[in-house]
Amino acid sequence: MRILNAIEQKLTQLKLARLREVVARAIAQAEQHQLGYGEFLDDLLAEELLGRHENQIRRAMKQAGFPYAATLEQFDWQARPELKRAVMMRYFDSAFVEQAHGLILIGPSGLGKTHLAIAVGTRMVQLGYRVRFLTTQQLANQVLAAPNRAAVAAVLQPLLRCHLLILDEFGYLPSDPQLGPVWYELISGRHERGATVITSNKRLTAWGEVGGGDTALMMALLDRLLSHGEVFYLRGASYRMRGKTPVLLTPTGGHGETRDGGGVLGNILPSERG
Repeated sequence: MRILNAIEQKLTQLKLARLREVVARAIAQAEQHQLGYGEFLDDLLAEELLGRHENQIRRAMKQAGFPYAATLEQFDWQARPELKRAVMMRYFDSAFVEQAHGLILIGPSGLGKTHLAIAVGTRMVQLGYRVRFLTTQQLANQVLAAPNRAAVAAVLQPLLRCHLLILDEFGYLPSDPQLGPVWYELISGRHERGATVITSNKRLTAWGEVGGGDTALMMALLDRLLSHGEVFYLRGASYRMRGKTPVLLTPTGGHGETRDGGGVLGNILPSERG
């Protein structure tokens, strides 16, 4: 017992917390299976490496900023037949990040866009990539609160450097006109350098509104996103409204009609309609 206490004290001094937790069990197993010194040491070192890897993953997950945990296995593919699991799996592969591709998920609230985005991000963290997740409004608040250009650059720098950026809820809230150039700077700065995932409730034809009405700027942004990216539309009923009576909102616009964006973006992206 004295020798075990001495070992645990030394492990504490060396800051080898994982080994301190398992050393007693490891010694007992080594005696039971008559392990050689080399095998015993190899098992201990493997435990330490495993512990360090798990701690790295935990730190990276916290740094990523995911609002909740979500995995590929938890996604309900039967509820979203428009998404083919075999097709979506390519975004869970390291090639997605290594080739700096883009993924845009579009659809109403509650269809699983954010869940899929977090699942992709979680997978990339597990593969050792730096991931950042934030909502468009969070980023907008940071940018608008920045007192000068240098402060704006400081906000954007970690988002430009990460391997995968997930920008959630793009276009959900009205955009300040001065944010359009920021969105463009961020996306163009990541072009062919890092992977990007964007979720939105607005069709691409309406993205000019997100850029404060600067359609030409948003066309340039989309050009960079889609040069190595794809768009997927999610349809159907909200997960959150299952078992509840749907609420129908009366659209405004004078004659009860809805509008589908259109304009220049609609002209350059005819296949996006439908």
